[in-house]
Parts: sequence; structure tokens; C-alpha cells
Amino acid sequence: MLYLFYGSDVEKARTKAFEWVAKARTKEPSLAYARLAREELTPAALEDAALSSGLFVKRLLILIDDPFPSARAADEEGEEEASAGILEDHIDALAASDNAIVILAPKLSAAKAKKIAAKAKVEYAYDKPAAREERGFNGNLVNALAARQREKLWLEINRALRAGDAPEMLHGLLHWKARDLMEKAKASGGGSPDVSTSRGARAWAPKEARALSLALIALLQESRRGGLDLDIALEEFALSI
Repeated sequence: MLYLFYGSDVEKARTKAFEWVAKARTKEPSLAYARLAREELTPAALEDAALSSGLFVKRLLILIDDPFPSARAADEEGEEEASAGILEDHIDALAASDNAIVILAPKLSAAKAKKIAAKAKVEYAYDKPAAREERGFNGNLVNALAARQREKLWLEINRALRAGDAPEMLHGLLHWKARDLMEKAKASGGGSPDVSTSRGARAWAPKEARALSLALIALLQESRRGGLDLDIALEEFALSI
């Protein structure tokens, strides 16, 4: 029986594999335990792992530790690549064995992981969280401000904060939009609605847009002087427009 531990989180994969081994030995004290390092992988060793048992030992517990070299190591040390090939050649026998065979292979390539996981009784993957991707321009946020949709703006601010956007970034977007509204309001003369501003929203009058810009500047200054935290101040601002 094969048990596969792998993933980009090397420390966690190794910790969990050895924890699993310790629990298995506690649960079944008669298991004979052995650890095989990459350098010890030979056809004979793997055949013994798959087939061996004894009078006093019914089953073996074998930990095969990091059998696959990195791409660089494989290029530099041909014997290590050969050891990995030996394991792959014996994977069916290991999977069919009554012995418990644990393969600990951090940073295993996707192709090899898929191949071995298909033979394993259980696979345990421990990957590091993916780095948060940079979020693009938040059109919903600025459109809500342009349309004077206070509830929508409040909701978009909260969504952005939960997604990890910095309050300073949100403030910058809002202040940019306030200046944009000022320009649009001046261009329209404060009269007819500016459909292009925000999906049919009426244009802000020049004085209103200027007051909006000044309010955002004052909000940031007050927060820096020790007033409300900027994220809370932005929420309050959204409900005040």
C-alpha cells in the first residue's frame, strides 16, 4: 500500500509524513520500520520493501525519503536520476504490497505526482498558499462613487478590504475619481447629466465634486493624525455621500 506525501510546503509535508509514521507505529507496534534515503534506492531494496515479511513481523513500514532529485541535481548527478527511475519501475509492486510504503516527496513535479497518486491508497498534498495576485483597477468602486450609490460604495469598500486591498489604495482610487468628477463637472457646466460618468448617473455639480475631493483629503489627514483608522473612516465616508 502506498501513501504519498508531497507539496510545495516542504516543512509541512515532512512534518506530516513523520507524524503519520509515528502514529502508525503506535497503532501497530509489530510493524518493522525502516527509512530509505534516495541514495539507498536499489532494485533489491525496493523488492524487499514490497515483498518482505517474517515470522515475528507480519508487515513492514517503509518511509522512502525524498526519492526524486531536483531538476538541477538530476542534471549534475546522473545516479540520482537513476534512483528515481528505479522507484518508478517498482511503483506497481509497491502499490500492491501488503506493507505500508510511505513516499515523502516534497516539491514533486505535477506529472510525477499524478502518476504516483493514481497508485496510492491515500495522497496528502501540502502546498503553500498561492501568492495573492495583484488586483486590477476597481471599476465597481469608482462607479459607485460617481453614481452616488452610498450603499453600493460601502459594500465595494468592504469587499475590497476583505480581498486584501490596502485602505490607502482605496483612498487613492476614490480621490482620483473625485478629481475626475471635478473635471467632468466643469466640462459639463454642472448642467445636464453625464451618462458616461457612471452608467447613467447624473454628473456631480462642480462645487459638489470639489467638496468631495476636499473631504477625502481631510479624511486622510485626520486618520494620519490619529483619528479613525482609515478603513473605518472610508466606510463612514461612503455612507455620507
